Amino acid sequence: MPGEELAARVGEVLAVDPEEYRRRAGADADWIKGEIHDGTFDNPQAIVGLEYEFYAVGADGCALRRMPRRLLELIGFEKELGLHNAEMTTSPQPLNADGLLAQEAEVKSRLRTAVDVTRTEGMALVSDALWTIPPDGETARGYLTDSVERTVGDDERPIRVATNMSAAARYHAMANTDQAETAGMRIEAPNVSLSADTVMPESLITSIQPHYQVPHAVDLPDYFNYALRIAAPLLALGVNSPFFPPDLYDEGASAEEILAEAWMEHRISVFETTLNDPAAGAGKVRFPRDLETAAQAVDRIVDDDTIVPMPVSEGGRFDDRFAHFRRKHGTYWRWVRPVFDGSSRSAANARIEFRPIPAQPTVRDSISFQAAFAGLLESLTRLEHPVVDLDWEIARENFYAAMREGLSADLVWITNDGDRTRDRKRIYEDLLAHAEDGLSSRGLSEDAAAKYLYPLRRRVRQGVTPASWKRDQVAARLDEGSDLEGAITGMQRAYIDRQAETLLEGSFAEWIGSEGSGS
Repeated sequence: MPGEELAARVGEVLAVDPEEYRRRAGADADWIKGEIHDGTFDNPQAIVGLEYEFYAVGADGCALRRMPRRLLELIGFEKELGLHNAEMTTSPQPLNADGLLAQEAEVKSRLRTAVDVTRTEGMALVSDALWTIPPDGETARGYLTDSVERTVGDDERPIRVATNMSAAARYHAMANTDQAETAGMRIEAPNVSLSADTVMPESLITSIQPHYQVPHAVDLPDYFNYALRIAAPLLALGVNSPFFPPDLYDEGASAEEILAEAWMEHRISVFETTLNDPAAGAGKVRFPRDLETAAQAVDRIVDDDTIVPMPVSEGGRFDDRFAHFRRKHGTYWRWVRPVFDGSSRSAANARIEFRPIPAQPTVRDSISFQAAFAGLLESLTRLEHPVVDLDWEIARENFYAAMREGLSADLVWITNDGDRTRDRKRIYEDLLAHAEDGLSSRGLSEDAAAKYLYPLRRRVRQGVTPASWKRDQVAARLDEGSDLEGAITGMQRAYIDRQAETLLEGSFAEWIGSEGSGS
């Protein structure tokens, strides 16, 4: 889209009256709370879904590639923040043996087609948490910060447009609204400092997001509070982004310092520092507080800071009845997020989006996390597992410890028998046993449940995560005499090569040798 046309659309967004927008969202919220009370958002059983993000690279050399919009439409994927991004969303399915098989089959069938089509364009789709090789002939810093100003309207208001961002007005509006200072538009991490004029740095990262629709909307807080407690141990198993593109590291930082001080999941810090005002305390992207009622979840969304009050078109769908609320929810960024949605009254649902998990090396690993998350919410709530009594502050500390250290993090857990423990073996024995119990309670056989969870059990047993695999790859190359850029680039190419062999039919367990490595 030409810059002038995009800037004009951004100008239309900025013309929305923020007070009227908030008032309409509040009215929507009052209506939703009444419908929750009436059971409109209830389901006969739990239902699962998945959002799965990718980025594109060149088939030769593994450098980042911009994906043509026509290609996205051809493969049935959705655009995301960056021109290199693509997202798949699965059709919701009941949480049972057939439903999980359908989730995996849909991901594989659509992804297989996408892989074939992108290959003909000289590209490959990568499932990874953070890209490290910029486009050929460009730097990562330049790609993430390049922007231009265009003027719109009679007053010739300047509009800042990110060069490599998808042409969605709401993304660009974040840098131009009067509330733009609410977003940090920067990256701050060990040995990395980057400032930008837009939120484009967020496009470094990709994730998977399992969804769980609760049977009864009024019970959403019970599931939500358990989801907060399992966020840290599941994140610790899934960490996959210890390194940035080499040119983003601070001048003067040594390879040894970068290796030693790298966090295992920089994706968390990228999202938070890009979208949070450093002077705003908790920020919009954060580990959320416990919920007491479903109505409180609705109120939190309405009361959240509004960065971009988007124009709203109302139609005849069920969710058009609360269109302003849904728009506002789009910038309600929490690592565990409540959602009230549905295109029709019969499809209306209350669900939990679980956002901590980075994109994984293979489809099987991604489905393993989806199954574990759903199984845990089934089992922990049904058995009233005592981990829900873990102090919220400790659950939050666990989360950021997992971000920094992965499986080496000193996590606190309460086992099924009420014991407080920091022992990794006991934590994961209890966690994965309950995930398996939850899947079994939904009709999966013992063998089927064990198969879904095997990739995660293998990570625990070997003490290896995708992040530790990457760290070991970089460390080995540095030991062999490579410089930092060569070591990170070599690791990334090895990751993409291994993924090409295992993405659709293998798992990360096949990457792990007989000897474990640090996490």
